[in-house]
Amino acid sequence: MGGISIWQLLIIVAIVVLLFGTKKLRTLGSDLGASVKGFKKAMGDDEAATPAAKEEAQKDQDADFEVKSIQEQQQPAVKTEEQKSQNKEQV
Repeated sequence: MGGISIWQLLIIVAIVVLLFGTKKLRTLGSDLGASVKGFKKAMGDDEAATPAAKEEAQKDQDADFEVKSIQEQQQPAVKTEEQKSQNKEQV
């Protein structure tokens, strides 16, 4: 009583074909199929990536910084102060 019979589905399909035409429906179907295929491929690529590969990709994206001790960080500041004092003496 509440379901759609096969005859009702055939009538709906016939009306849709008459409204849009077979060429437009074929194009729409191929575009929809391509987008679903691309989506599945993207999801598969993401799941296939191993944790090591993800870590390597993250490493490539980050900037390379060298770890320096506090003394190494302060030495250039000391040198610049010495250079400033030498520049003042020269003037």
